[in-house]
Amino acid sequence: MSTTPEDDPGAAAPGWTAADIPSLVGRTFIVTGGNSGLGFETSRELARHGAHVILTARDPEKGADAVEAIQAEHPDANVETRLLDLADLPTVTKFANSVHRADVLINNGGVMMPPRTLSAQGHELQLAVNHLGHFALTALLLDVLKEGREPRVVTVSSILHKRGRIHFDDLHGEQKYSRTGYYAQSKLANVVFGLELHRRLRANGFAVASVLAHPGYAATNLQSTGPTGVAKLAMKVSNRLIAQDAAMGALPQLYAATAEDVDSGQFIGPNGRREQKGYPTLVEPVESARDRELAKRLWDASEELTGITFDLAAR
Repeated sequence: MSTTPEDDPGAAAPGWTAADIPSLVGRTFIVTGGNSGLGFETSRELARHGAHVILTARDPEKGADAVEAIQAEHPDANVETRLLDLADLPTVTKFANSVHRADVLINNGGVMMPPRTLSAQGHELQLAVNHLGHFALTALLLDVLKEGREPRVVTVSSILHKRGRIHFDDLHGEQKYSRTGYYAQSKLANVVFGLELHRRLRANGFAVASVLAHPGYAATNLQSTGPTGVAKLAMKVSNRLIAQDAAMGALPQLYAATAEDVDSGQFIGPNGRREQKGYPTLVEPVESARDRELAKRLWDASEELTGITFDLAAR
């Protein structure tokens, strides 16, 4: 795995790229939000290396367009799209019930800094999509993943998890809502969940790995579809001046999903200055993400809000 050169901590040395992905023939990967941005780049590379890819999309037409684009580039690609709306828990259950085989689940889909909006079940949208939907999906697919080959759950977070706080007294922003603050809350929830899932899987003797990844600052459609007004304009400018492209941004989650030396509980991000860009390397979560009491409290709240529990009984 690439590391940052000592003489220039901001320079990302050439390291692991998509060309290093091993053959994935015979393995099935699920990529949530696979029709655009990081999810599309991830789906494309997985398919290019022989995987059967199930890319999910909230809009069936956009999902079909993504499949068509991948197959136009790689005619033999084994890729399909299925409907999944992470903001609506019954559709999460319906999708999970349609999956009978999977080796790797990549919890990639997300929303970023919209005006305060509620999900179909009345949950703040960023928490609902970025965390609760993926929490439920992972729980519902766990039995399938247990039977997979080198099974993994990759949960995609953000640098902004370091600014996050779980507002247990106001999870849905009813009292005071900040677009950035509640985005950071959802991304911290991703990290807390991924680490706690790792601990619980290991404690119960399951071979499924739970790995975290973040893309650094990558230019995707998240910055244009969520924020509005001045924030949207600012992100448009920074995308041009600072961000790396989506193909580079997808490398950490591709590494987390496919590299042979990845261990459960690891966090993969870019190796450049402040983890904003670069090649995949091990990174550290914010200290609060390791808080076991916080993890238990979030896990219990997530089960209550989704109505879905994990079957982690030792077999």
